[in-house]
Amino acid sequence: MSDTRTHILATGRRLTAERGYTAVGLAELLKTASVPKGSFYHYFASKEDYGCALLKAFVHSYKGELGHTLDNSALDARARLLAYFARWQQNQTSPQPEDRCLVVKLSAEIADLSPDMRAILQQGVAAIVERLAGTLRAGAADGSIAPLQDNDVLAVTLYQIWLGASLMASLSRDEEPFRIAMQQTRAMVLPG
Repeated sequence: MSDTRTHILATGRRLTAERGYTAVGLAELLKTASVPKGSFYHYFASKEDYGCALLKAFVHSYKGELGHTLDNSALDARARLLAYFARWQQNQTSPQPEDRCLVVKLSAEIADLSPDMRAILQQGVAAIVERLAGTLRAGAADGSIAPLQDNDVLAVTLYQIWLGASLMASLSRDEEPFRIAMQQTRAMVLPG
């Protein structure tokens, strides 16, 4: 990937995390990135094409970040799962907007705006939920999580709880929704 394209995406990631996709105009993106309009169109056919590239880059990066917690072999599966959600909270409350999850920031905004962008986020979420379900299964196997009725349903439920907590914390500007989400997560994922 070229340095200019990567720079445009990184600048866009920061701006989009701060204010949303539609609030960031192309002129502002190019000015902030110090990139001429022609360079933008060399890499992206349209703003929507750029939006798709931005989300693909985010999903790819996020998959790598999952490894820091869900693949940490020094921890049992329950501890990995709880570490994942602790990191979620840390990222969502970071003073750096680019640390925050674009799924949380953009899901409602782009759901009706772009089928292609929605599909990228939907595939990204499905991959995250599958990783969470795999960690739940690993916990049952290593004895760190009590056997569950349906790992897939619980993975979706946990993701939805944390997505809701992120939205509520954004509205209230405090971390109480995350405290409640972690309390519920611990109650739903009992030690084996």
